[in-house]
Amino acid sequence: MTRKPTTIRMPEDLAETADVVARGRGISVNALVLDALRAELERVKRDKKFIAKLHELADRDKEILDRLAE
Repeated sequence: MTRKPTTIRMPEDLAETADVVARGRGISVNALVLDALRAELERVKRDKKFIAKLHELADRDKEILDRLAE
């Protein structure tokens, strides 16, 4: 799997806390952030209102793209 490097900026206290938690779990901060992001994405997938909103936005974007293509 290809990896895309991404930089995140967070408050120093959050970064320090993440470092301590990651060390306590025996993983890198990168792995901790990936775990948290995966968990959030799974939560969002189960959120029916959020998914409906995404469909609404996609439909609107499609309408705009269709108009541009005319």
